Amino acid sequence: MTDLAESTAAPEMNGEGPLLVATGLVKDFPIRGGILGRTVGIVSAVAGVSLAVKRGETLGVVGESGCGKSTTGRMLLDLIPPTAGEVLFDGKSLTKTSGKELSRMRRRFQIVFQDPYASLNPRMTIGRTLGEPLKFHFGWKDEAITERVQELLTIVGLSPEHANRFPHEFSGGQRQRVGIARALALEPDLIVLDEPVSALDVSIQAGIVNLLEMLQDQLGLAYVFIAHDLSVVRHIADRVAVMYLGKVVEEGTRDQIYNEPGHPYTQALLSAVPLPDPRRELARERIILRGDVPSPADPPSGCRFRTRCWKKAELEEGGVDTSACSEQEPILDAKEVGHPVACHFTTLRQVL
Repeated sequence: MTDLAESTAAPEMNGEGPLLVATGLVKDFPIRGGILGRTVGIVSAVAGVSLAVKRGETLGVVGESGCGKSTTGRMLLDLIPPTAGEVLFDGKSLTKTSGKELSRMRRRFQIVFQDPYASLNPRMTIGRTLGEPLKFHFGWKDEAITERVQELLTIVGLSPEHANRFPHEFSGGQRQRVGIARALALEPDLIVLDEPVSALDVSIQAGIVNLLEMLQDQLGLAYVFIAHDLSVVRHIADRVAVMYLGKVVEEGTRDQIYNEPGHPYTQALLSAVPLPDPRRELARERIILRGDVPSPADPPSGCRFRTRCWKKAELEEGGVDTSACSEQEPILDAKEVGHPVACHFTTLRQVL
């Protein structure tokens, strides 16, 4: 990622570089078949993603289901080893670190999973769930662990008495607060939030998002917020990266993405976001994407979005030669619109 400072990284803060830098991340999963289970194909879940997150900011990663968002988030924390590429956390390579040194580094980054029930052990009390990392990483004794657990529960808006309960005794929103408390236990610098509110009611979502913002202000946390709900991302993110079929197709500040989207896919996503004003909702044009998402085992040549691109169809109707869309893969750069967009025919379009 040679042009990190120009495209993927936000400006430095307090003279410091990004906290997390991912360069050219690739993740291929083998397709096995036959009696012997030989590899007969490759699913390219992530195909060259480069991202940067600075201290104290929130990077939103958005896109349709299956675009590689969650896989990218897990590779950022070395939960899934990348097929290619590198992740630097505070200047140190996660992909080249192992053993005790990696264990020490893991204290500084955590993850909150999408399903708050599946991510908790049903046979362990909440107190024991929150105390396990403290015992493993810090070697704390029972009294200190109990005090810290009560503090964590209070921070996320739960009662200290909840430490003796099991996961099934909580609502979905309460379980997600427990997941956030577990992520906070080791006082990390970065938290990857993998669709943390998608399984919750809308009213509960607001409480979780407000909690995350409060914690960020108080503790100076950096977030990678993975979601498909663009309304939630607009509320919490400082910068946004839009993914399609394993690649980042547009990246910019929140205002750039929501007010001046340059990629046809981003424009289509934003046109599906409901507006609170009924008059504007009825008056605006809705962009409909035709066809299905191509298989990551056999992605289209050139631009991966070209098979569903409404703009390509419009240009062809106007007599414009769009052969570059199928022959050349567009580069993510900011030459046309002021923020990085991977499209051969980039134009700004206000959608919201």
